[in-house]
Amino acid sequence: MDPKMWVYILLGLYIIYCFWWGLRGFFTEKTASGYGIAGRSIPFIAFLMAATAASFSGWTFIGHPGLIWKAGLVYAFASFYVLTIPITGAFFAKRNWLMGKRYGFITPGDMFAYYYNNEGVRWLTVLAAFLYSIFYSGLQLIAAAKLFYWVAGVPQTIGLIFMAFIVWFYVVTGGLKASTWVGVLQFCLLVGGIILLGFYVITSPLFGGWTGFAASMNGLEDKYMKVPGLIHFGLGTGGWTAVMILTYMFALMGIQSSPAFTLWNFGLSSPKPLAWQQVFMSTFVVGLALFFFTAFQGIGARILMMAGELAPKVDGDVVPMLMTKFLPGPILGLVFLGAIAAIHSTAAPYIGTGGTIIQRDVWWRYVRKQGGSHREQIWTNRIFATILAVAAVVVSLTSTDAIVMIGGFATAFGTIMYICLLGVHWGFKFPSIGAVLGLISAIVACFLTYYVWKYPLSMHTAFWGIFTGIIVAYLCRGLGFKDSEETIARQKEVRAWLDSVDGPSENGKKWRSRMKIIVPVWYLLALGPGVLIGNTAFTFCGFPPIWAWQIVWWILGIVMMWALCFKAEMSTTSDEQIRRADTETMDVTKEAD
Repeated sequence: MDPKMWVYILLGLYIIYCFWWGLRGFFTEKTASGYGIAGRSIPFIAFLMAATAASFSGWTFIGHPGLIWKAGLVYAFASFYVLTIPITGAFFAKRNWLMGKRYGFITPGDMFAYYYNNEGVRWLTVLAAFLYSIFYSGLQLIAAAKLFYWVAGVPQTIGLIFMAFIVWFYVVTGGLKASTWVGVLQFCLLVGGIILLGFYVITSPLFGGWTGFAASMNGLEDKYMKVPGLIHFGLGTGGWTAVMILTYMFALMGIQSSPAFTLWNFGLSSPKPLAWQQVFMSTFVVGLALFFFTAFQGIGARILMMAGELAPKVDGDVVPMLMTKFLPGPILGLVFLGAIAAIHSTAAPYIGTGGTIIQRDVWWRYVRKQGGSHREQIWTNRIFATILAVAAVVVSLTSTDAIVMIGGFATAFGTIMYICLLGVHWGFKFPSIGAVLGLISAIVACFLTYYVWKYPLSMHTAFWGIFTGIIVAYLCRGLGFKDSEETIARQKEVRAWLDSVDGPSENGKKWRSRMKIIVPVWYLLALGPGVLIGNTAFTFCGFPPIWAWQIVWWILGIVMMWALCFKAEMSTTSDEQIRRADTETMDVTKEAD
């Protein structure tokens, strides 16, 4: 059978599954919260897998090996986002759920506006969600178009629109619950596809297994195998310097601090899956796929290019070319489906949650003056999700940057939400006007350091955004800006409740004290200046020094995440905490007429 037939057969089955969940949600979801946050009923296994798929996406499946081909194992340090993404979840996810249960928040704008007693924060959260959604979803569609072109010969524009239509349909019909359950299948396809493609590359006759692959790496130039330096004084990356690697990870930390993930946390039926998602599914399972199998793909493509066996022009060409070169028919169809699933796993929740945020925080609150039935809210939500999907298509049709770098710019708008989250969940003290001006300055800084003065001092846009935002927020405090008595009382009540319901045990306190040292040290050695040691530190089993360094710090990172999430109790929840969140409610959010 023609390999393309396998692609179309498996794609057809996948579309049926997606459409079934969309139509199921269309006929069953009858309330605004049911459509927008799945009625706070997302179960353990669904979140465990769907949230992991949404965190890594088509950017990981297609863009990650492509950048390893382009920059070498220097870029493979980005695989550490299997740790830096869930670290953000460890800081905030459980407390997002607790706040949502107690106060009835539906959108992150609800939570931030209530805590800071300032509607400006709500508007800026909407803006951040909009920017994040269109850029991040747009890059997924770019990857889909390239893949469809190389594997099935479909023109890129047609392929892009077709893939956008699939994700649009099940998102607008079924809501967050449909996106989540489709995400369960997408996780399996994503991880399985990465591993299958990497396996077929390294076991092909052109390499002959790990021994031949390791021998082939000896011919690679140092620029592909060593971090070029600590910092580049000027504009542009100056290569993947140590500080570029570190600050790029700040961008990826923004995935789980984004408005979309905060809203998703509100939709959980229980926070029990959080620790397992962060430690096992993300750090271990996806880490295994990235630190080995995406590297097999990216470095394999570089070696094949040097041998004249492969000729990619841009990073997005690498994975599709490897697929068509190495995979037999049924496996080609399965890996193709894995890539499409990876792409949709992120585009879907960001388009869906973005529509909910705009509908609730702008249309329902200001245009309808908190009026309107559940049915009206659901249909206007669908309209806004459609607008976001169209905007994402426009971004994808007009963008010329590398897929991964667009993703880094998009996730910077999630990173800057640390400003508000640190205040709400951990009591960082700056006035509400500081939160507003901090977010404004952070958004401006992100645009300036990406489009005008790109990556000053070889530090990523996300660093400049969060750095500028926090400085401005605290500058407002230093200049003597004060909150109203009502705001102070509101924040005091929130702080008292969170501290009482989520205070760690005595053992947890000891572990938190240790983690305040261990986590920064890990960052500095695994991602910061310590990566320069990894250029020549040690080797084992044929892995060059830089790759060996990454693997060792990934393994240590698994232990660190286990200690942070379980021993330090950052992500674990007792039955008593859940009972209190269920019973000690103080709903401050109106849902519908």
